[in-house]
Amino acid sequence: MLQFDTIAGLRQQLKSIRSAQSIGLVPTMGALHEGHATLLEAARQENEVVVSSIFVNPVQFNNADDLARYPRTLETDYKLLEGAGCDLVFVPSVPEMYADSPLLRLNFGALETTMEGAFRPGHFNGVGIVVAKLFNIVQPDRAYFGQKDLQQVAVIRRLTKELSFPVELIRCPTIREADGLALSSRNRNLTATEREQAPLLFRALTQSHQMLAGGHSTVQAKNAVQTLFANSPAFTLEYVEVVNADTLQLADEMLAPGQTAICLAAHLGKVRLIDNLVF
Repeated sequence: MLQFDTIAGLRQQLKSIRSAQSIGLVPTMGALHEGHATLLEAARQENEVVVSSIFVNPVQFNNADDLARYPRTLETDYKLLEGAGCDLVFVPSVPEMYADSPLLRLNFGALETTMEGAFRPGHFNGVGIVVAKLFNIVQPDRAYFGQKDLQQVAVIRRLTKELSFPVELIRCPTIREADGLALSSRNRNLTATEREQAPLLFRALTQSHQMLAGGHSTVQAKNAVQTLFANSPAFTLEYVEVVNADTLQLADEMLAPGQTAICLAAHLGKVRLIDNLVF
């Protein structure tokens, strides 16, 4: 596995590859886990060359404490990448990616006014900027993202369409622990007690799914989730919404199979957790 810490170096290596071999990209912020491994495995199956990036992108954080707490585990990340068949890993410094603070501002419309957009102002602008840079640097044929960050996938889909990036986006299923907790790099910051409590998110999603499938309204399903968290004082629920899984527009009723998602975010101690379930 080759390692690069400059844009120029990575571009030079890819120049001779791109014309003859397909390239799959798995962007990450490090602190890798089995969920990332499944993205890499999907990329390995569908491409001749797999590229991954590790970059904790400061411009997508609207909370300095959250940025400081984000786990950094570079040595173990390298081992996971090698084990999953990654060919090239890009690990730039902040000055390498941003010689100056970016002035560009991206507007993703309604995606920025609901759920993650509403509670993390500026977050998707930062996501859009770094993904656009990675797409320009690597020029992949396909890029792989996890369903756990469903709204992020919708933002990147919009970015790809409007800027005409010739990249196929692949959304891979959420990987969970045996108790249902979605794998996330931030799970490392949970205390032992909080880790035992964290599966409440998946239980809430499962309960709301059962209610919707049983004919209850979206309002009733959301109210049940709010009640569940109200009775769990360790948590602070930020939002719960039923949406179109592709557009992220709010849904008043169940849509076609595979088109309805329920999404939520909650704070547990100092850790903010998000999850979703696509029906």
